Amino acid sequence: METAAGLTFRDATDADVDALVALIESAYRGEASKAGWTTEADILQGQRTDPQGVLEVIKAPDSRLLTVERDGRVVACCQLEHRGTHAYFGMFAVSPVLQGAGLGKVVIAEAERAAREGWGATEMHMTVISVRDDLIAWYERRGYRRTGKMTPFPYGDERFGIPQREDLQFELLTKELG
Repeated sequence: METAAGLTFRDATDADVDALVALIESAYRGEASKAGWTTEADILQGQRTDPQGVLEVIKAPDSRLLTVERDGRVVACCQLEHRGTHAYFGMFAVSPVLQGAGLGKVVIAEAERAAREGWGATEMHMTVISVRDDLIAWYERRGYRRTGKMTPFPYGDERFGIPQREDLQFELLTKELG
């Protein structure tokens, strides 16, 4: 789907795996991520995802990996998973050099529309590392609310990164889709 901002939204394919892994890693890990404000480099090192993890999302039933292109280049992505009356939003990444310009707002709005219209979802759920105050505040400005429901961080599973602190956990955020 083409938008006024010159963005194309489409479902990811196997051919997108390498570009998507590079985008997600650049948004969350290492020096490149520090160009944007969503970096996790200070709390997690190592990888954020890998080709197998991205391919699993692409291939999973009731799942979409929404890919966003501008001028033929992948600039953002997010996972949508149909879970009955709600949809799960994850694997959200915006190129660090484009963060802060409103692209994330456009992507999350399109994800919400797609979940509501495509699946009839009445609510969007996501989990965010609870110490990510700036990121949670950004989601709250988009209408998400903190639930206080926590799940443990998978310490010891380096597929999710190497924690740099002991207090990491995920908090469930939800939003009613009108």
